[in-house]
Amino acid sequence: MTPAGRKPDDGERYQFILETAARLICERSYEGTSMQEIAAACRMTKAGLYHHIQNKEQLLFAIMNYGMDLFEEQVLAKVRDIEDPVERLRSCMRRNIELVTRGVSKEVIIILHEHATLTGEAREYIDGRKKRYVRFIEDAFAEAVKAGRFRPMDPTIVAFSFLGMVLWVYKWFKPDGRMTEQQISDGMVDLFFVGLSPSGAAAAPAAPGLALVPPSNTKEEAS
Repeated sequence: MTPAGRKPDDGERYQFILETAARLICERSYEGTSMQEIAAACRMTKAGLYHHIQNKEQLLFAIMNYGMDLFEEQVLAKVRDIEDPVERLRSCMRRNIELVTRGVSKEVIIILHEHATLTGEAREYIDGRKKRYVRFIEDAFAEAVKAGRFRPMDPTIVAFSFLGMVLWVYKWFKPDGRMTEQQISDGMVDLFFVGLSPSGAAAAPAAPGLALVPPSNTKEEAS
């Protein structure tokens, strides 16, 4: 039953299956997760699961497609119309970090790393959706360079550096760790965008609480 006390419809049940499967696959990997385990986690029989899903690869494709839908709704749709290209990219980075650290369906986004497991048309389709995001970053960067806001660099390097920073956060972020999601977001945005500024070497004030190395004791060093 749903929190409201009504029986979930097929759309809600399907979403529940995708999110539950994504959590298991994040924990155990795609190869390390069986359909029987997914069915049990969904409180269904294996036959009941196959009523909604054709096979394991189709399930993975459905999760990734759902993940891209969430990403486009919660990130791209909210930043696409920001006029300033630098602010567009800053907001995009912040929203993306939020999605992979505290989003309700963060496992669905994280699992996009499993795209190489897909084959044929399914892989081409997901790769096509990802490439549109890369082009979005490249285009915003080129616009900022043209306006003199960023120093010239290869757009592909910028786009994949951006994505590498953002999408790898889940590997080391701990919700109960010493840094909050906001501190991490502030620090990463500062680090990335100061490096792209026209001066390139301008020092930015450190984000609060992000001193990773304690100040050295000059007396101890001298002794």
